[in-house]
Amino acid sequence: MRSWAVLDSVEVKRHKSAKPRVAIATVTNGGKTTLTDKLYRALPNCCVVHQDDFFKPQDEIEVGEDGFKQYDVITALDMDAMMSTIYAWLENPVKFERSHGINNTLDSEIIPRSGDEDTHILIVEGFLLYTHGPLIDVLNQRYFISIPYEECKRRRCSRNYAVPDPPGLFDGHVWPMYVKHTKMMEDLGVDVVQLDGTLSKEQLFNAVYGDVTSRTNKGL
Repeated sequence: MRSWAVLDSVEVKRHKSAKPRVAIATVTNGGKTTLTDKLYRALPNCCVVHQDDFFKPQDEIEVGEDGFKQYDVITALDMDAMMSTIYAWLENPVKFERSHGINNTLDSEIIPRSGDEDTHILIVEGFLLYTHGPLIDVLNQRYFISIPYEECKRRRCSRNYAVPDPPGLFDGHVWPMYVKHTKMMEDLGVDVVQLDGTLSKEQLFNAVYGDVTSRTNKGL
């Protein structure tokens, strides 16, 4: 049985079960969720872990020296709970799929059915995937979507959030934290496939989908 994980950011390390994992990571509004959703619908027996689902309660989020709630730092996330979820998939992907109500079938018009039953893929998407050692250690294929400052700010400001951003949040906290964590990733030497987030949704999808399916077919 072959299993893979796809994240916003990712590295691959073999476990005893030899299941490959892929990650996709990016700055806010970089396109990771849209890409992940398209991959989820196209890949066989696919599960997704969203890092955003593991934010701690608001009253546990600290206020930093910049005056903003520190949502864009690793301590804002319950990484132990996130890792437990990923380990559960690694232990038994089929049981994980059933316990989460996932129908592990795929439209035969999208991809041939031959061999799909033995392939299981985990997509892990988030904004802080490549600075947490235990997470890096369970990934085998990492993607990192980058977009320029101007484009990132334009996308962020054009979105309507349930709780609007306080004035100055992007320049005072969000972008500086992205720059900081990107440098940490580089200093750690995390091996990632760089993707241009200004490309079209179809171009990004085709690049990652082609790479994942090629590696899956080769058993890498």
